[in-house]
Amino acid sequence: RLFGDPDYLLRVVARDLTDFQRLYDEQLSTLPGVQRLTSTLVMKSVVEGRPLPL
Repeated sequence: RLFGDPDYLLRVVARDLTDFQRLYDEQLSTLPGVQRLTSTLVMKSVVEGRPLPL
C-alpha cells in the first residue's frame, strides 16, 4: 500500500502499446473493486542496459 493518491503501484512491461492496451482493457480494468486507473508510459530510457527486476 502507498500513502497518498494511488492505492497500488504496478509496473508492467509490455511488448508494445497494443499489448499494453489489451492488458489494460481486458484484465486490469475488469478487476473487482477497480474504480480508476492511471497510466504513465516511458517515452525514452535515460539509462540503458539495466536488467528488469523479475
